[in-house]
Amino acid sequence: MKRNEEISKLTNVEEWDFIVIGGGASGLGSALDAASRGFKTLLLESHDFAKATSSRSTKLVHGGVRYLAQGDVGLVKEALKERGLLAQNAAHVVKNQSFIIPNYTWWGGIYYKIGLSIYDFLAGKLSLGKTKYISKSKTIEKLPTIEQHNLASGVVYQDGQFDDARLAINLSQTLIEKGGSAVNYMKVTGLLKNDSGKINGVKAEDQFSNQQYELRAKAVINATGVFTNDILNMNNPKHGKFVVPSQGIHLVLDKSFLKSDDAIMIPKTSDGRVLFVVPWHDRALVGTTDTLLENPSFEPHALESEINFVLNTARQYLAKKPTREDVKSMFAGLRPLAAPKEGGKSTKEVSRSHKVITSDTGLVSIIGGKWTTYRKMAEDTIDKAVEILHLQGGPSQTENLSIHGNMKAELVDRSSHLYVYGSDIPAIKSLQKSNPQYAQKIHPDHGFTIAEAVWALRHEMAETIEDILARRVRLLFLDARAAIDSAHTIAQLIATEKGYSQEWANKQEKEFIELAQGYLLTPYSPKTITHN
Repeated sequence: MKRNEEISKLTNVEEWDFIVIGGGASGLGSALDAASRGFKTLLLESHDFAKATSSRSTKLVHGGVRYLAQGDVGLVKEALKERGLLAQNAAHVVKNQSFIIPNYTWWGGIYYKIGLSIYDFLAGKLSLGKTKYISKSKTIEKLPTIEQHNLASGVVYQDGQFDDARLAINLSQTLIEKGGSAVNYMKVTGLLKNDSGKINGVKAEDQFSNQQYELRAKAVINATGVFTNDILNMNNPKHGKFVVPSQGIHLVLDKSFLKSDDAIMIPKTSDGRVLFVVPWHDRALVGTTDTLLENPSFEPHALESEINFVLNTARQYLAKKPTREDVKSMFAGLRPLAAPKEGGKSTKEVSRSHKVITSDTGLVSIIGGKWTTYRKMAEDTIDKAVEILHLQGGPSQTENLSIHGNMKAELVDRSSHLYVYGSDIPAIKSLQKSNPQYAQKIHPDHGFTIAEAVWALRHEMAETIEDILARRVRLLFLDARAAIDSAHTIAQLIATEKGYSQEWANKQEKEFIELAQGYLLTPYSPKTITHN
């Protein structure tokens, strides 16, 4: 996966079958679905793959317990099927995760045991395991940091967990392996139309070289998530609002706040939202919120009210009470909700099911949905495009399509942080052995090595410090201070690998540190890391 090779394809192809705008879950899924059917497919992303929403999730592959409570059985059933398929097709990044609901009333255990048994039943043969009722003492044994005052019992259920940005990179690799093409930092600036007003391509601009392109296609897919309205605007300025962004934030704490391989699920918080405390890459991930926003952003920031809500709720359920100083990293993401017909402020009731909408110009847009159902969203999108544009092509091939890196679940060694690379692990270990410098850690407190950054630059289309430290290795999301300390090392590495000037490296470093400060609750000055 090399950007210059992908860019060279832009001028070599006269007309694409599909151009997909957006390099997040729905865009990557749609492009892969089209390419695996044999269509000549190009994906364009204005920033890096999964830069926005798709790297900022709660890292869960789940049916959606709360949608079951809302009675949306259809969505839950579909999501549980997709959860099972994803666990088979990308076993290296998806794993079975035990969740425990701590109950502080005598009836809570019975209520959640019944509800979650229905959840298991809906999963059918793709179930990850049976729901169990456990005693107070067993709950404390499994969750030593749970608040014990008034604790009555626990209910254990199984769901899935994954690394979102890693899966996005694997999908782009699979897309290219299936004959498709993908280019990051290639912004779509306009839509091309023929004499009868039908869309037949896009205008795009390389964000590094500023070179302009006019690219022709039989079908254009708008898979830009919270930015869907922007592309619809290019098509028709009077289109109305189809997507409303809802913000969810996550705080990352030290593992000492959880001390368990089990996750905690709080089904009812002070305002009716669900709260999770999930073990992720040896940290405790706490979230999420659901705040309606007016305007989407590529770098959304947590609101003070959201930070307080997450901290206050976590303090109610954890014996060790987290403070602002304990937050290692804080990130916000935006959900692209399909806009409700009646205006309203609450997003908790808005269904996460997706919709495919078509414009009279032939533009096909996918809205709503979530990571778990990305494959089904993609299938529906390409099916609709094939139907309305009368394209020749067979059915979707992705239900059992193995994703780059996939290996048998029993072969995945989760004791090493390298497990997310799956079948690429031997190549990364070989890189570590090829050069003593590559075997060194990027930061002394974390296992990520220089070899992984080199791998990202050479094989995963990483172009900036942020691409490496936020999405190829997850250091920015796990420990923003460590990421700031590592910026100089990575800037020098990129400059060496790509032949850039020291001036470029200095500018990159400054920009990244500025960005990373937004992941902290208090300002931080970088420390010097010495590599022998």
